[in-house]
Amino acid sequence: MRHAFPCGTLALDFVGTLRARRNDEPTEKLATVSDLDAWFAESGLMPNGVDPDERDLASALELREAIYTLAWARLHERPLPEDAIAVVNAATAGAPLRPVLSANGWSRTGTADQALCDLARQAVEIVGGEQGTLLRECGRPECTQIYLDHSRGHRREWCSMATCGSRMKAQAYRARQRANTDA
Repeated sequence: MRHAFPCGTLALDFVGTLRARRNDEPTEKLATVSDLDAWFAESGLMPNGVDPDERDLASALELREAIYTLAWARLHERPLPEDAIAVVNAATAGAPLRPVLSANGWSRTGTADQALCDLARQAVEIVGGEQGTLLRECGRPECTQIYLDHSRGHRREWCSMATCGSRMKAQAYRARQRANTDA
């Protein structure tokens, strides 16, 4: 599996395909059309992929950055940038993926543009709705993942306990051990 899905919603997981945004060299998880197709498949949005092209990849990256900009602004109680709003609204104007039923259950069918439309619509509901109050940024300084905090008490600190949470707890443990050794 190339991608991670810790955020509670596909739109925010999609934003997380650019990791460590504040680092000098962030990690790009959507560097190729193959990466984008893998994300669509692994996320379950389009389990059979959509065979995107370079134009789809460019559209996906533009949408991802617009969603991040809007989520960050909402998280920090800042005005939503008009250019990011325009990009997301343009993506929502398209046709969404079509659910189809088969003897084996249901799936979605459509194009990359339709998959991006679904992600943009999710982002609109999050940023413009009540879920926006649940937006958080991971507490690990190197991580810039934005997620929805559905924890009881809304005190979740990390995008994922399996990755960032584990690293932060290990770091705190080592610091306590050094402090005890020094004392």
